[in-house]
Amino acid sequence: RNLKAPPLQGRGWGGGVPQKVALTKNFGPTPGPSPEEGGERKQRYPHANTQITIGGEGASRPFRVQGSALQDSPQNSPQKPACPPGQPRYPRPMPAGPILFLDSGVGGLSVLSAVSATLPQAPLVYCADSAGFPYGTKGEAEVSARVAGLLGRLAERLQPALIVIACNTASTIALGYVRPVLSVPVVGTVPAIKPAAEQSTSRVIGVLGTEATVRQPYVAELSARFAGDCLVLKHGSAALVQAAEAKLRGEATDPDLYAAALDGLLAQPGGDRLDTVVLACTHFPLVAEELARAAPRPLRFVHGADGIARRCAHLLREARWDGPRAEGRAIFTGGIEGVARLGPALHGFGLTRMEGL
Repeated sequence: RNLKAPPLQGRGWGGGVPQKVALTKNFGPTPGPSPEEGGERKQRYPHANTQITIGGEGASRPFRVQGSALQDSPQNSPQKPACPPGQPRYPRPMPAGPILFLDSGVGGLSVLSAVSATLPQAPLVYCADSAGFPYGTKGEAEVSARVAGLLGRLAERLQPALIVIACNTASTIALGYVRPVLSVPVVGTVPAIKPAAEQSTSRVIGVLGTEATVRQPYVAELSARFAGDCLVLKHGSAALVQAAEAKLRGEATDPDLYAAALDGLLAQPGGDRLDTVVLACTHFPLVAEELARAAPRPLRFVHGADGIARRCAHLLREARWDGPRAEGRAIFTGGIEGVARLGPALHGFGLTRMEGL
């Protein structure tokens, strides 16, 4: 299918010249990232039939992904060899740009918090794609095109040292598209099924995420690989995403909403033995306390933010930032009108400057 990124223009986007990202896909499902430490994917890209065009009008150039190497399309220039085995994919030293986080809403702040604590000198930029919120109820084609287009523009504008897709839905769907065409490392977020299986004593675990995440084949693959001896129950809750957004706006939320989300797991066959819940949406750690209070019995809640932070620290081990940390920035693709109530929460995460696109 052909996927076209929606137009996103505004101040700072290449002087008003629109950028284009087009993806042509002629193969099976996009592979997701590996679960290692929160989502860094290390296997090669086998997409010999993927063609992606990115650039401004009159200057775009198609690329074709073959194996793990990003090569110029043969109609433009001869193919270039892949990186030699053992060589780093990204040049060293790393540029001392900011760490860029992307989510459709404020859920990715749970990941930003862990990364900020691990890398206290790194400047942080958080992009909430509020114009596309929420990702969890959208189709795969729409999410892939939107995330690829937006990250391409943000990377060009901000020159980040590293990008974190702080959203399980966007990572499991779009990570395989964006990594080959960006010259900056990209860390994804996937359900923490492996650590949940390691911690479960009853061998029954639940995956609580968005509807789009829990239906991904990659979630089933993770379950088979790392929780083969467990019963894995899955449930998608869009209402829980809205509750987390409301909490950060300072609004009261209904306790019954959290009980209903958990009941989606506990009411399934085998749910009476469930002892560990994977919070497979970055919004959900923001309401972990509310979930724990609503649970009919003690449950263990697991997410991958700390693993993502460790992975970021590893990739940025040679990056250096001089002086005090720069002012944290929060960018909203839908503009800042109506987001003032998020100000106190954003300040709590170190984001003191709000901008709209």
